[in-house]
Amino acid sequence: MTPAMLEKARRAAKEAGFDNVTFRQGFGEELPVDDGWADVVISNGVLNLMPDKTAGLQEMARVLKPDGRLQLGDILVQKEVPLDVKQDIELWSG
Repeated sequence: MTPAMLEKARRAAKEAGFDNVTFRQGFGEELPVDDGWADVVISNGVLNLMPDKTAGLQEMARVLKPDGRLQLGDILVQKEVPLDVKQDIELWSG
């Protein structure tokens, strides 16, 4: 998240009256929380953006509590997607 995105998220949470939400800036491969901190880790397209997906998954496992859950909503590929396919929005949207 950029500083502007963080500020927008904090403002939205405050406007919605959420007092149990915090936002932290960091990288998916180095989450700014302690080991075993999370009940659930959700990635909705975030893992897909990480250059080192193995490191990202290892980090998600590190922060999960022993009985924690991992929810992935990402598209992962094993080979480079051709440019013409990347540029065809109809292939990437529902």
